[in-house]
Amino acid sequence: AICGHGCKYGECTGPNKCKCFPGFTGKTCNQDLNECGLKPRPCEHRCMNTHGSYKCYCLNGYMLMPDGTCAGSRTCAMVNCQYGCEEVKGEVQCLCPSGGLQLGPNRRTCIDIDECSTGKAVCSYNRKCVNTFGSYYCRCHLGYELKYVSGRYDCVDVNECVTNTHRCNLHAECLNTKGSFKCKCKQGYRGNGFDCA
Repeated sequence: AICGHGCKYGECTGPNKCKCFPGFTGKTCNQDLNECGLKPRPCEHRCMNTHGSYKCYCLNGYMLMPDGTCAGSRTCAMVNCQYGCEEVKGEVQCLCPSGGLQLGPNRRTCIDIDECSTGKAVCSYNRKCVNTFGSYYCRCHLGYELKYVSGRYDCVDVNECVTNTHRCNLHAECLNTKGSFKCKCKQGYRGNGFDCA
């Protein structure tokens, strides 16, 4: 089986047919599945979608049980956690629904960890880290787009001259460069390529 566009988070099962790994969707399995939007809902109270998965958390005053359900708890209600709590060795601890969040100074609310500035994020050299609440993702630099090339996804230079996304003057030539483009006025015209007279 050959999948011309590849299967990012899945496997090729037939000519251009992908079978996605759990938590992913789309023709090439390149999109994260938002499990929180599924029916029936996977969580009893609240749900936070994560890359390829999801996390359940409970309303204040409830404790998250191992099976993902929420049970009423007097101790949790007293602690007043933002995202519910768990009891560890008789001690009540507030929870954060994602590894990209950490308990704030008050030990009750969750604050975002900026993986991009702390260096926790791992992005390849040609991608830029973008922080999100509770996580991050790697985006291609400006002038590049994500494409499936020789068996893997990579950031490939956008040829602005071919895609007609350049801003060159009508009387100028467009020259593609890595990640950008240049404009040069045609013979008999003078200017910077954006303005030619």
